[in-house]
Amino acid sequence: MRWQDWAGVVLGAYLILATMWTATNGAAVLAMIVLGALLVVASVWSLAMPGSMTSEYSHMLLGALVFISPWVLGYSSLMGAAWTSWIVGVLAVIAGLAALPEANAAHRGVAGSH
Repeated sequence: MRWQDWAGVVLGAYLILATMWTATNGAAVLAMIVLGALLVVASVWSLAMPGSMTSEYSHMLLGALVFISPWVLGYSSLMGAAWTSWIVGVLAVIAGLAALPEANAAHRGVAGSH
């Protein structure tokens, strides 16, 4: 159980819950809830299958999507929602990158046992 996977669960849950205390619009709520839920699912997937490299790449992809969502979906003027997305996005990418060496080692261990 890697701390990076637990960080992904916390970041995804925080992104979802942040819609309750930040000023949002429809696009912000949709992006934050959907991408936060996907980040939680990808993190649980990583916890369940620690040798899966794909789950770590999904953390990084989802983090990048969370990061660009304020500009793409037009809520960059809503400072609370935008900054939450930018910070969670960067942290999700960092957590995914940090987990890659451990996931790679676990993947090699699984692959080497076949």
